[in-house]
Order: sequence, then C-alpha cells, then structure tokens
Amino acid sequence: MEQLSEGLGFFVVFLFSTTLHEAAHAWAALKGGDRTAYEGGQVSLDPRPHIKREPVGMLVLPLITAVTTGFPMGFASAPYNVAWARAYPRRAAWMALAGPGANLLIAIVAALLLRGGEAAGVFFAPESIQFGDMVGSDAGEPWGAIGKLLGIFFSMNILLLAFNLLPFPPLDGSAAITLLMDKRTTSKYQDFIWSTPILGFVGIFIAWQMFDSVFRPIFIFAVNLVYPGANYG
Repeated sequence: MEQLSEGLGFFVVFLFSTTLHEAAHAWAALKGGDRTAYEGGQVSLDPRPHIKREPVGMLVLPLITAVTTGFPMGFASAPYNVAWARAYPRRAAWMALAGPGANLLIAIVAALLLRGGEAAGVFFAPESIQFGDMVGSDAGEPWGAIGKLLGIFFSMNILLLAFNLLPFPPLDGSAAITLLMDKRTTSKYQDFIWSTPILGFVGIFIAWQMFDSVFRPIFIFAVNLVYPGANYG
C-alpha cells in the first residue's frame, strides 16, 4: 500500500512537471515564430492537450509503471514546424532548452521551499538521501508529507532536466547543441538527424544505458546545494 501511495505521488509530480516542460517548449516556439504547438493547444498548463497528443506516454504508461513499480516512466512531445527550425535553428535550439529550463525552475522553487522549511525548523537534512526521499522532519505527519512531496518534486525535475539535456536524438540536448555550431554545420547536422529516424531509437537506448552513472553525481551535487555542508556522497 505504501508503494502504491508513493507511486501515485510520483505520477502526479511527473504529470505536472512534464506538462510544464512541454508547455515551455510550445511557448518558446510561439515566441520564436512557430505557431504549430500553439494551434495544437500545447501552450497550456492544462495537462489535457498534452495527454491528448501523447496518451500512452503521458498517462497510460506512467500510471501503469507508477502502480506496478512505484515509479512512473513515460514520454511526451510538443509539435514544431521543421521548416521553421531549418530557417531559424537558433530559435529552435532555444525552444529545445525551454523544456529543461521549466524543470530547472520547478527544482529551484522546491529547493527554496526546502531551505525555507529548514530555516523554520520543520525540515532538516537527513543522515542519508535517495531519489525522492531527501527531507527529514520531526514537526509532525503533515510536515513530513509536505517535505516528502517537495523532495519528489525536486528529484523528479532534476532527473527530467538531466535526462533531456543528454545530447542524443530525440532528446532536447541534441537540438540545443546547435548553439555551439556555425550555420553550415547546423544545417548539415539537422539534415542528418531528420533524414535518419533510427537515430531516435539509438539515442534513447544509449541515454537509457548510461543515465544511471551520469545522474547519480548530478543528483548528489544538487542535493548538496540544497543542504550546504551536508556533504552527501
């Protein structure tokens, strides 16, 4: 029963965080001149348009995995105009970064609330931490539940930030790296990515295989920023 309750908590945080991630993509594209996602209803904090676009990735799969394993796994996407991305590659790169940027913002807000709770004496740095369980509290059950939820928000959004910034297609990092390229190299790179759909499967496989070793030090570093002097390792 505890795993089910925790899994549903992770699912709610996943749904909220992924909705903001995709809405940020859609908003940045709109500001950059591409109305594709806007016309599809994705410039919205309402999860329904995002679920409608990816019902399996946003709802079915994460809900099933949250209930069965205690942790949601899913996927989502925001549509964009390839011709626009080709004409304005830098705008497309910033659009790609907007999604992880939303996750970073959520993680920062969660961290500030945790720091505020620590200053108020309702939270403290526990002896050990793990994903989603990084808050100690002896101020009563309600504060313990709030601390747990904030820990899940922080952990989930650090994960979404780190995973999506990996430079493998179709992840956001694979588009963002064009900011480091000149125009000619960017054009060749885009042509290669868009003309080779199998790269998406290969990229996800590589990212999945390497992510554990990449994410752990990032997560520990982020938690140590929340609790200066804790020196988790």
